[in-house]
Amino acid sequence: MGLSNPVHIAIILLVVVLLFGAKRLPELGRSLGEGMRGFKDSIQGTSEDEQKPPALTEATRAEPAPPPPVAQAPAATQPAAPAAEPPPARQPDGV
Repeated sequence: MGLSNPVHIAIILLVVVLLFGAKRLPELGRSLGEGMRGFKDSIQGTSEDEQKPPALTEATRAEPAPPPPVAQAPAATQPAAPAAEPPPARQPDGV
């Protein structure tokens, strides 16, 4: 019993082909392989970024562009007018 019998493996492959179709099998295998690779990398604590050093291109070799000029606030041409003084308080009549 088990999957050691070639007939069992052939039956399982036939069922898989009937369920998913022959055109989707390479796509399913590819995504399954990528998933297994990602799982293995996450368990080992490695990732693609850690494994490959960054590639140097012309854009990364050149000096970075200078920062854009800082916009200055426009200078005030006239000083602000002082706030108007409030009118004097009115005194009650007869006092």
